Amino acid sequence: MKAEETNVNDCWILEPDVFEDERGYFYEGFNRKKFNDATGFDFDVKQINQSRSSKGVLRGLHFQTGEKAQAKFVSCIEGEVLDVAVDLRKGSETYGKYAMVRLSAHNKKHFYMPKGMAHGFLVLTDHAKLMYQVDELYSKEHDSGIIYNDPDLNISWGMSEDQIILSEKDQNLPSLKNTNLNF
Repeated sequence: MKAEETNVNDCWILEPDVFEDERGYFYEGFNRKKFNDATGFDFDVKQINQSRSSKGVLRGLHFQTGEKAQAKFVSCIEGEVLDVAVDLRKGSETYGKYAMVRLSAHNKKHFYMPKGMAHGFLVLTDHAKLMYQVDELYSKEHDSGIIYNDPDLNISWGMSEDQIILSEKDQNLPSLKNTNLNF
């Protein structure tokens, strides 16, 4: 496995060793020991989530607060997405910065983000399916988010606003300035 730290502290892009032949391919989607050795993080999976979305759907930027904050290990198993993590850790050198990676079924890359990150993705193909492992169970009471087009974050999603499809919840998220962060 290749591991590369992004421009945001503690966020990693991981590329598995893929074994291909005439029958298809095989790779380890997650190996805790290899992950821990490569990144220095001990990631203990407690829940695995999957979502399927259509082109132009933007989900995010979501996070959980307090003791229910989640680290995430994200994979795209169908289609392609632009995946983003925003550093919300107030003491971090990269607070307010974002890391971005294209995840696809083709490139088989994974994106790891520690607790204290807001996460979002934009679907670039007709459909995309994401699978993400988290180290804490979902808690509605701790669920929060930041608006995807916050001018202070200045995320370049690469798609015009009129092509982006948002849920009502995601349309009404606050800006980073107006979010109470508790990590």
